[in-house]
Amino acid sequence: MRKMPKNNRASSVKAKYRANLSFRMNVLFFSIFILFSLLIFRLGYIQIVKGEDYVRAIERTEEISVNTSVARGRIYDRYGRILVDNEPENAITYTKMPSTTSSEMLRIAQQLAMLIEQPTDRITYRDKLDFWILHNKDEAYAKVSKDEEAALRANEELDSKQIQSEIDRLVRERITDEELAQLTEQDLEVLAIYREMTSGYSLSPQIIKNENVTPEEFARVSERLPDLPGVNTTTDWRRVKLTSLSILGRTTVPSKGIPLTKLNYFLARDYSRNDRVGESYFEAQYEELLQGKKSVVKNITNKQGVVVDTVTTYEGEPGNDLVTTIDIELQLEAERIVEEKLLDLKSYSGSQLLDRAFFVMMNPNTGEILSMVGKKIETDPDTGKDYIVDYSYGTFTTAYEAGSTIKAATILMGYKEGVISPGTTLIDQPIKLLNTEVKSSIFNRSGAIPMSDVKALERSSNSYMFQIAMLMGGTNYSYNMPLIIRDDTLLRMRNGYAEFGLGVNTGVDLPGEFSGFKGVPDNPGVVLNQAIGQYDTYTTLQLAQYISTVANGGYRVQPRMLKEVREPSEDGLKLGPLIEEVTPNVLNRISNNVDELQQVKEGLRQVYIGPQGSARGAFSNAPYTAAGKTGTAEVVYYGPIRDEWRTQTVNLTHVGFAPYNNPEVAYAVMIPWVTTNFNIYQPHNNEIAREILDVYFELKEKYAENGISSHSVEQKILPPTTDEKIDEETEEQLVNE
Repeated sequence: MRKMPKNNRASSVKAKYRANLSFRMNVLFFSIFILFSLLIFRLGYIQIVKGEDYVRAIERTEEISVNTSVARGRIYDRYGRILVDNEPENAITYTKMPSTTSSEMLRIAQQLAMLIEQPTDRITYRDKLDFWILHNKDEAYAKVSKDEEAALRANEELDSKQIQSEIDRLVRERITDEELAQLTEQDLEVLAIYREMTSGYSLSPQIIKNENVTPEEFARVSERLPDLPGVNTTTDWRRVKLTSLSILGRTTVPSKGIPLTKLNYFLARDYSRNDRVGESYFEAQYEELLQGKKSVVKNITNKQGVVVDTVTTYEGEPGNDLVTTIDIELQLEAERIVEEKLLDLKSYSGSQLLDRAFFVMMNPNTGEILSMVGKKIETDPDTGKDYIVDYSYGTFTTAYEAGSTIKAATILMGYKEGVISPGTTLIDQPIKLLNTEVKSSIFNRSGAIPMSDVKALERSSNSYMFQIAMLMGGTNYSYNMPLIIRDDTLLRMRNGYAEFGLGVNTGVDLPGEFSGFKGVPDNPGVVLNQAIGQYDTYTTLQLAQYISTVANGGYRVQPRMLKEVREPSEDGLKLGPLIEEVTPNVLNRISNNVDELQQVKEGLRQVYIGPQGSARGAFSNAPYTAAGKTGTAEVVYYGPIRDEWRTQTVNLTHVGFAPYNNPEVAYAVMIPWVTTNFNIYQPHNNEIAREILDVYFELKEKYAENGISSHSVEQKILPPTTDEKIDEETEEQLVNE
């Protein structure tokens, strides 16, 4: 029997199928391997690289600076006597969570109102309207008809927020006084608490009450904290001044917070709206140093945004302590002397315009301000009685004609311009120009007296200064001549005075400095008045900087109030570790050489001791060497009494330095509008300078005997000069500038 041959074709197909299946399985397994590898890689990336990010996203953690109660830095005088302090006080705060509703806050406010007494004097009319709406929502919004609401929503120019805002406005307008009268005293107390709770941002503690929190109130709230979510009892700080010296400035209080004019500035620097900030002068100038660093907390929230935990990551720290250049004991004595002289001058006839007096003493070599005094007489509108207010900031914010005190600068400018040289003699004589009244020195109304530069300072020659101005203008004086001078004469004179700090900002480290008023010339003769200090106006601080420049050899040094920056005291017995000691800042050097300066200083010395010196009566018997210049300016009144404008009056001034050969202090006195009686001699400017200079040297000796120094790195904290305290809430006394 014949055998059938095998089907080779069928075998080949099966083999191919098995091979194809094997290939597909390999591809499948490889793909699975790749996918598992990618999955493992992705899981590793998520867990290792992005793990913390996703955990944070799930927990929604956020680190924020919170407005905790951090003590502001203290302010001391140069010897470690405290000028501005902090006092602790009980406080009740509330922190709003992002998920907290208005109704929940209202319930907490109602509970708090049962536990504390909250003043209602800060409630505004708008607060009452909003609170009434909150209590009577249905009745309130029924005041806007459906047609009115539909018309608003049909307005395509308004978005949803604007529509709701307009509806709210209409509701407020239609709430009657009778409806507001329904709010009881209890309601108003709840409102007073509620408005404080809503005044800040979420997660930022808001002070509900920190004034006059009784121990009983503090204890009642503390016991019920578990039932009052967001409420806390803590310690706050109140700013307290131990001096009325206004240049130290003020801080805002939490109820006021950041001034609106500086809101954006501070918010951009992580401040909260109700933070205390420096509001004026020294407190404002050094806000960043005095302000403490807030604590930082991590708020952990769940998926719904509810805070489930709060962890403090940084405890915060108090602000730096600042040591000023002020000697508070010298300051108080200077204030007493200035006030006494001001009141004595006020007792004379013709003193109806007099209301202020100023004094500045500084170290001419370092610029440190030792004393800055301003006193002003104000009248109580209710009682009609006069009272004295501190006006120390008027020493650099108000300016007056300084009179003959600037004559040293005029002579030095004459040297620089090459129109005179040390020892130049000019004839002191009445100056008669064409179509003008005669101008002369007070001591020489008709004669002709040869006068050197030194003698011109000693006797305060107006004529000598007039002729310097004319020579600078390119002309020599002759009787009844027309005054034709170079067009740039006044500008060159102003530039010359500016080298000393006259008519320009001194650079003092206090805000609000005024550079003075520059007259607008209507005739060439104003240069003569400018040469004797009876045209442009200068501040008392400018006068002190000017005489310091003469005293120290020609260097214009920036005056300053900050001496040192220190860490907070650790034990309350000595100042904290030194962070920074401020060094002198020379703004410029005048163009005169040493010989020219010495010649002028000799003239200033003769003012005090020369046989015809204008301050001889006050200084000739001084137990120390000193030099200076007196000034009397005949001016036109433009002060606060508008009905008296254009009245002719007199300013009294004085500048000086001591000791003569090695100056430690330079000083300036300014008493504007002293009298309308030109026939009486009043030496009160010279008396102020002498009496305060006496106090300076007496204190210097006293400090040396007691081992008190302002140069110690480990400086002791000395007792304050007074126990009287001025609270930050104290209303400022009116100053009618």
